[in-house]
Amino acid sequence: MSSAPQDFIKKHDYLICVDSDGCAVDTMDIKHFRCFGPCMVEEWNLQEWKDAILERWNEINLYSLTRGINRFLGLSMALSEINETYTAIDGIEKLKAWAENAKELSNGALEQEIECTGEPILKKALSWSKAVNASIAQLPWEVKKAFPGVKEGFEAVKDFADIAIVSAANRDAVEEEWQRFGLLPLVDVMMCQDVGNKAHCIGVMLEKGYEPDHVLMCGDAPGDRAAAEKNGVFFYPILVRHEKESWEEFPHAAELLKQGAYAPYGQQKAEEFVRNLTK
Repeated sequence: MSSAPQDFIKKHDYLICVDSDGCAVDTMDIKHFRCFGPCMVEEWNLQEWKDAILERWNEINLYSLTRGINRFLGLSMALSEINETYTAIDGIEKLKAWAENAKELSNGALEQEIECTGEPILKKALSWSKAVNASIAQLPWEVKKAFPGVKEGFEAVKDFADIAIVSAANRDAVEEEWQRFGLLPLVDVMMCQDVGNKAHCIGVMLEKGYEPDHVLMCGDAPGDRAAAEKNGVFFYPILVRHEKESWEEFPHAAELLKQGAYAPYGQQKAEEFVRNLTK
């Protein structure tokens, strides 16, 4: 496997791009269940309304068309609703303004904004984000796994397609997870947040000489679909709560790609993807 796109050499005419967290690797739910939401409840002392707040957090971040939203945008959305429904959140407008207008949404960018403004709610958002990262780092390996059918799906396409990880996650974490789950040997190149966003990563791969209609992006969130659409490549959804069935169907989707017959099927899958996140 090429660890970086500049070292990658195209071997096949077809390319399968695959997101990691929540798509190939079953870690997204557990991170929100045990880390993101609970850390928000703790940071803002929301225990009185904990159950309802956590349910809504999961709906925003996992089970609706905002699935996969940046953590700070998700926090801003959740705290705005909490401010209106349960209890006042001091400085919420300051957080909303930063989350909606910042050029970059990261701990580093937030630290820079805090240096400039000293806003208390931004300090709390940074404290929350660091607590989330620490909580995720402490998750035991037994709660992390690859979705059933991923390895078999990769093996089904290896003879005619190159496989690229396209993830917004940390490279070291992705590499460790995919190696532990036995998926890394089946992958040809890995592109994570250090390369750029998903749309940029797909674009980098297209520069290797793939025709757009020979490329399939597999993902679980609207952001994955948007990255595919921006590059004019096909999208195959891994449906939340139906990941096993999605991966079982994946070899059929890849075969349609190979036959040049993916477009009508892809439209059908796109509609199914939206329905699944708007129930």
